[in-house]
Amino acid sequence: MLPLRKVQPYLLAVVIVAAVTVAAVLLRGRLELASVGFLYLLPVIIVSSRSGLWPGLFASALAALNYNFFLLPPHFTLWVNSPDNVVTLLALFTVAAVTSHLAAQLRNEKVQAEGRARASAAVAGFAQTMAGLNDEAAILRRASTDIAALFGARIVIFLELRGGDLFPAAAVPDTPVIGAIDTAAAHWTHDNADRTGRGTRTMASADWMFAPLIAGGEKLGVLGIARDDAQQPIAAENALLFDGVLEQLAQSIGRIRLAAEQAEIERLHQRDELRAALLSSLGHDLRTPLTVILGRLKALHQEAPPQAAIDEIYFEARRLERLVGNLLGMARVEAGAIMLATEPVDLTDAIEAALSDFGPETRRLVETDVPVNLPLVAADPRLLHHILINLIGNAQKYGPPHCSIAIQAAMDGDALSLSILDEGPGIPSGQEKAIFDRFTRLAGNDRIGGTGLGLAIVRGFTQAMGIDVTAANRIDKPGAVFTLRFPSNLVIAPTLSFLE
Repeated sequence: MLPLRKVQPYLLAVVIVAAVTVAAVLLRGRLELASVGFLYLLPVIIVSSRSGLWPGLFASALAALNYNFFLLPPHFTLWVNSPDNVVTLLALFTVAAVTSHLAAQLRNEKVQAEGRARASAAVAGFAQTMAGLNDEAAILRRASTDIAALFGARIVIFLELRGGDLFPAAAVPDTPVIGAIDTAAAHWTHDNADRTGRGTRTMASADWMFAPLIAGGEKLGVLGIARDDAQQPIAAENALLFDGVLEQLAQSIGRIRLAAEQAEIERLHQRDELRAALLSSLGHDLRTPLTVILGRLKALHQEAPPQAAIDEIYFEARRLERLVGNLLGMARVEAGAIMLATEPVDLTDAIEAALSDFGPETRRLVETDVPVNLPLVAADPRLLHHILINLIGNAQKYGPPHCSIAIQAAMDGDALSLSILDEGPGIPSGQEKAIFDRFTRLAGNDRIGGTGLGLAIVRGFTQAMGIDVTAANRIDKPGAVFTLRFPSNLVIAPTLSFLE
């Protein structure tokens, strides 16, 4: 039994032709037969424009038969006894058939135009969704979900590995059933950049149809589509939509990969610039202590060494040691190879140990304000030592000669804060975080030496230990203040026996 949907256009033709026949019979005595015959073009036009060519041709034939049976003499018979009436009947059918064809053609063009408009709107919406995503995995997940919803089908997206093999990167449902012939079809599609599988001429027995994903001439992978009802994966009216969605998906994947490649190129470029900056700054910073050490050693060959000369050699050697330590520390930060050896640390002892790395002139400039009952903190003594000598050295470097450096410690609620304050030019507005980046040097301070690694090491080491570090300008006078904040979980509360 035919579905009602397929029979309806023909029933409509019968009803409209019957109505026109009734009207024609009523008008038969008032109008010429030829004029009445034109009424039968109405059902042809209506049916063709609504339902297409074949219902229109059916309406044409039905109209011609009714015109002959009810209006042409002899009435109520299909016999035509006049050659003129035969010509009229043939003309009516021909005009009706041509009209049916033209009306059906207009209808098809309208349907195609509406289909193209819907496809364009759907592709535009899909492209807008893809443009809002900046991660390849997110694009694949969203694309597979949206394409499955658009076509009511199962979707799988294969991407190419470095070795040229394919792997399933996304699918709806999450665990698609891919048979051996489907796998072979997917590889054939990727290798030959052409569609295979169900609905194509290649490997048509496969359950899936595969289409290549190509962007900028580069083969990215393949998209597979299959339906549970065993119909063709892509109906003819959805071909334009599928092509558009496929192109947008490939372009989105290509966009993400191009951005990743550009980011990698930029990273390599920055690395080369950083290497050049490091070599340039090291030449100056290593030469200065070496020059002092060699000059003093040369003098020692000629006269008895005074204690001041020995002290200067010692502290310049320690300065050189700090430079090398900063290089090694930065390498550990970059490699993520910081190994913690956390233990209770007395900040008073840690400050004294850091100051011992500096000469007596620097130590005389430092004013410490550390409460006697300040709790211990959980930290790695070696890393904390590097942090402190870099912060103190930074304060010494940027502060005017003979200006004091303050080191203050205090409880901040359950946390503990340790601050190093200098009297230098301060930090330019907006640069409070940037100064912790590698090789960052404040504008206008090119005369001041340094590799630009000290504060970067401070940030790396503090992050490794869970300590917060901030930089700001002083509010009481010109200068900068660097604050280490030990959160409550790193502050060791005094035990009862200690309090007693």
